[in-house]
Amino acid sequence: MPIRFPKKRRRNIVRQAPDDDAPVPLRHSTRVRLRPRSDWHKRNFLTSVLIPSLFVKRSGEYVPPQFPKIREGEICITWIGHASFLIQTHEVNILIDPIWSKWLKVVKRLKQPGFEIHHLPSIDFVLVTHAHFDHLDRRTLRRVAANQPIVVPTGVGNLVHDLGFHIVHELDYWQTVELGPLKISLTPCHHWGARFLADLHRDFGGFVIASNGRTIFHCGDTAYFPGFKEIGERFSVDLALLPIGAYEAPTGREVHMNPEEAVTAFLELRAKTLIPMHYGTFPLGFEPLYEPPQRLLAAARAHGVEEKVLMMTEGKPVVL
Repeated sequence: MPIRFPKKRRRNIVRQAPDDDAPVPLRHSTRVRLRPRSDWHKRNFLTSVLIPSLFVKRSGEYVPPQFPKIREGEICITWIGHASFLIQTHEVNILIDPIWSKWLKVVKRLKQPGFEIHHLPSIDFVLVTHAHFDHLDRRTLRRVAANQPIVVPTGVGNLVHDLGFHIVHELDYWQTVELGPLKISLTPCHHWGARFLADLHRDFGGFVIASNGRTIFHCGDTAYFPGFKEIGERFSVDLALLPIGAYEAPTGREVHMNPEEAVTAFLELRAKTLIPMHYGTFPLGFEPLYEPPQRLLAAARAHGVEEKVLMMTEGKPVVL
């Protein structure tokens, strides 16, 4: 059903009708409350993290990527940085949560994207997990938009409908849209989707992408929650892209998984490969930028799954 907006320039935004047989979405039970922890003021994020980061030189360098030829049944994954990924099959190119911006308002990007945006191949589909500035970057999306479809959670469509996309698909939890050879489903997570404080109508989630018998799960942003087991029961996940950073939030709230929880989530998903993300790019928590991968590998080693962890380098494609 197309949803109308008062702006003169309208885009076709499609929201799927609810399935009467589907379970009731867990939207409210998975939304993190905005109230900070009572002791959040004991550490000063501004003076201990943000201000020092302004004097840190950005690491990394732009290197033109060498995208390989992909055979049928193969998946090529390129980590751009933070939660941004380029996923390629032999038929299509998918971009998830793209952000090439150097700043999140006052937060400085400390690691360059893996390559410059003009090195991207032609993008067939774009997915955005939620409306936070480090995942929905309108400036980047405007440059990526080339009259292709974009998929977002319910309530996020009006943030992207005017950027140049042909159609905007809004999904609720467990809903699926078929785009060419892909089946894309929105899954629950434990986070929140407000772009501004009073902006609580926007939903959030992760994406399961199924293509040619292979399944990729991009978790979006989330704290640990019991829903990973159900996701693993509903989908046979090959590659799990899980966040491991920003777990020491300035507000003291539990809004992101720590590395040990990411390993637990991976085990509950029953996935074959864990690809960590959401670390080392923006200083969003009190933890040092180098700490998350060290803790992740230690936790994976303790659970006997270290060989299933694929640590990626920004801008370097990996064929799986």
